[in-house]
Amino acid sequence: MHIYRHCRLCPRNCGADRLNGYKGYCGETGELRIAAASIHRGEEPPVTGTGGSGTIFITGCNLGCTFCQNHQISQNGMGKTVSQDEFVRICLALQEQKAENINIVTGSHAVPALVEGIALARSQGLALPVLWNSSGYESLEALSLLEDTIDIYLPDLKTLDKVIAGRFFNAPDYPEHAQKAIIRMMETRRLRFKPVRGTHTAPAVSGVIIRHLVLPAYLEATRDVLCWFAEYARDRALLSLMTQYTPVKQAGIDRHLNEKEYKRILQWLEEFGIEDGFYQELTPDTGWLPDFNRQNPFSSELSTPIWHWKTPEGAIPVHNTGND
Repeated sequence: MHIYRHCRLCPRNCGADRLNGYKGYCGETGELRIAAASIHRGEEPPVTGTGGSGTIFITGCNLGCTFCQNHQISQNGMGKTVSQDEFVRICLALQEQKAENINIVTGSHAVPALVEGIALARSQGLALPVLWNSSGYESLEALSLLEDTIDIYLPDLKTLDKVIAGRFFNAPDYPEHAQKAIIRMMETRRLRFKPVRGTHTAPAVSGVIIRHLVLPAYLEATRDVLCWFAEYARDRALLSLMTQYTPVKQAGIDRHLNEKEYKRILQWLEEFGIEDGFYQELTPDTGWLPDFNRQNPFSSELSTPIWHWKTPEGAIPVHNTGND
C-alpha cells in the first residue's frame, strides 16, 4: 500500500499522503470504501450473461463528470469502509448468487486494495472472471498492477476533445490517457466468450468492451470516437454505444438526445463499418437512475441487492429484492 503514501496512482498525480489519512483528488484515503453490491442485469449482453453481473460500486472517483449518474458515491462520498475479509465475503456472496463475473465499478483510485482483495478472494474459492468497469482515465502504471488480476476491461472512451474533457470531466488530458490505457488493455486481453447451450447470450470471459456515451449537441465528438474505434479497436474490442445521457446535478447539458441526433450516429456506425458491439435504443427516461440511499439502488427488474453500505457490519441481504 506504500503507493498511497505520495499518490501517483492515476493521471491526476495529486501526491496526497492517502496512506496516512489524507484524501486525494478522488476524495478517498487509502481505505477501501464500497457503496453497494448487486446482481445487475442492465449491462451489455456479454457482461450480464444469463446470471447477471456481480457489480461492486466503489466509493470515490478520479474524474469529476458533471452529469455522473452515480454522483452520490463518486463525488458525495456515500459508502462504508470495508476490510479485506468483508470484501472477500461480498465477492463470494455474488458468486453464490450465480453472478457471471465480479464487476468492479470505478475502482481506479483503489487499485492496490482491490488487487489484494481479489487475490485473497481467489485463494478462498472465487472462480469468476473479474471485470474492470472504469472511466478510462488510467495510468499505465496502474494497469500494470492490474494485469494479472483483471480478465475483462470495460473502459469508457468519453471523448477525444480536450475542451470537452476539461469542461465536463475536469480533465483536459483525459483523451491522451484514455487512448493509451485502452490500447494497453487491448494488448493484454483478447476477446473470449463462454459458450452457453440454448442461448445467444455468451458471457465474456476475457477482452475489452469500450463504452461511449453520446452527449447531446456534441455529436462531432462522437464521430471522432467512432473513427478512432474503427482505426484502432476494430476486431480487437467490442463497442458499446450509449444514448442514455440524462441531465442530473450540474450536468451542463440540459436535454436528452433527440431522434435526429440518434439517427445520425446510427448512420455513422454504418459509414465506419462498425458491427461488433451494441447500441442502446433511444428511450429518454430517468427510471433507471440509481439512488444509493436505497438498499437496492436500482429497480428490482434491473438489480438484486447483495450488500449495502447502510447494512450492519457483515450483513449481506441476499434475499431482499425490494427498493427500500
